[in-house]
Amino acid sequence: MRRFAVGAAVLGTALAAMFGSIAPASAAVPPGTLGTLTLSPATGLDTTAGVATTSAGCPDTSDAYYMYVYGPGGFTNGLIATTTSSVNFSTTAGFPIQQGLSFKDIALDNSTTVQPGQYTLVASCVDSFSQQVMGTFTKDIWFTDATHFQSTDPNAPVTTTTSLAVSPASPATQGSPVTLTATVTPASAGGTVQFKDGAANLGSPVAVSGGTAALTTSALGTGSHSLTAVFTGGAANVAGSTSQAVTFQVNAPVATPTTTALSVTPSGTAAQYSSVMLNASVTPAGAAGSIQFTDGGANLGSPVALAGGTASLSSSTLAVGAHTFTAKFVPANAAAYVASESAGVPLSVTAFAGVATSENITTTVTAGELLISVANQNVTLPSPVMLPDASMLQTSGNLNPVTVTDTRAGNPGWNVSGQATDFGDGASHAINAGNLGWTPSIVDKVAAQNVTAGPAVNPAAAIAPGTAAPAGAGLAGSRTLATAAANGGNGTAHLTAGLSLNVPTSTVAGTYTSVLTLTAI
Repeated sequence: MRRFAVGAAVLGTALAAMFGSIAPASAAVPPGTLGTLTLSPATGLDTTAGVATTSAGCPDTSDAYYMYVYGPGGFTNGLIATTTSSVNFSTTAGFPIQQGLSFKDIALDNSTTVQPGQYTLVASCVDSFSQQVMGTFTKDIWFTDATHFQSTDPNAPVTTTTSLAVSPASPATQGSPVTLTATVTPASAGGTVQFKDGAANLGSPVAVSGGTAALTTSALGTGSHSLTAVFTGGAANVAGSTSQAVTFQVNAPVATPTTTALSVTPSGTAAQYSSVMLNASVTPAGAAGSIQFTDGGANLGSPVALAGGTASLSSSTLAVGAHTFTAKFVPANAAAYVASESAGVPLSVTAFAGVATSENITTTVTAGELLISVANQNVTLPSPVMLPDASMLQTSGNLNPVTVTDTRAGNPGWNVSGQATDFGDGASHAINAGNLGWTPSIVDKVAAQNVTAGPAVNPAAAIAPGTAAPAGAGLAGSRTLATAAANGGNGTAHLTAGLSLNVPTSTVAGTYTSVLTLTAI
């Protein structure tokens, strides 16, 4: 579509060269002398190229049309949206005009941008030969930002109405939740609703979402209430409105009957000085108040507050003999709940006959840990010396002592291995790690340890960087430094190895460093 529109623009330019200007280059927006345009879609993006339908046909003196768009910035003098065309043209009825370019493409083709503000589409009925305008149709649209437009003025005054619904239906019982729901029309009006009981505010303002706002309250007192919803617009052009008052009756609560149950643990009999637990439960569970426990009609301690419909009392000072316990519910608000008492629960307390106890003696064996460390991480080998046959350079030295400490439970044994990286001089020169070999040895260990040094690993014969070392040669792969057998690893051992390095004679002078990673598992 965009390629077609650009081609049409070229054709329009060629016609302009033959017959004159396609449209006036005036900053003033032409009035709609013939009527208006209806835009579809009515809202969209800057990438939209919609259809504008005229409200009537063009005059008989015209045989074609074109359409311009006027607006802020680069659109001030009008930019062409649809080049001269007779597609769908009519002089007897309104007809659709396809917008040739999207607003974004119009801006791009004219080296400008879409800015927020008011734009006007102007469709002109013309004589295609003389390009004389015989009348115009117009339509205003508004870009609310650089990419979104709408066909209604966002700053036009908005009149609102507000209605109020209250649930449940009147009357309600004091303390029960009541929900006030305000409906604001139009639903697009943004703002807040302040719910009121007479002149008093109910809570804080509630934001309107999708045309509604709601508030739930249990604070309405007994009596008649005049409830309203007052809407305040969130923008200067959005008018406020107040709902009609809703008369709502709140009745005083009727005391709710209750039942109280009691259980005693242990059941039936209990030894003197043992703990006896009395557990009371009140139905309904929402009843507020306390429980007074009794023993043979006498109060046992002070009342115990209910929590979640239950209350408990523990005693270990009951006298030897027969007891009958009850639980009396004492409501916090006698107007809300009726007092109730449980049936008596018997318990026989027997004389103390002595008790026994026991102690558990426990120790925990910790998991321990396997540690590996070196006191000095830097090993410096002497400068390599060329062999008499000039085949390679050689140097040797010793690995700094490696400390392995194993305190793990179960004494599973361990293995220490090493692997070296290629030597590098920090630039682009390297020595293959396969040219580094070692001869492992045990410096010392504790008597209980069963530690074996790993096999000697010969260095490769001065192979070039990037060359794979012969099988079993060099430290480019992981090699064993030492192994501790199962049940022979706990303690501390010190390990070392004699190092030997073969260096190709082609190696550039410099200081080369390799990282030898020692791993204990």
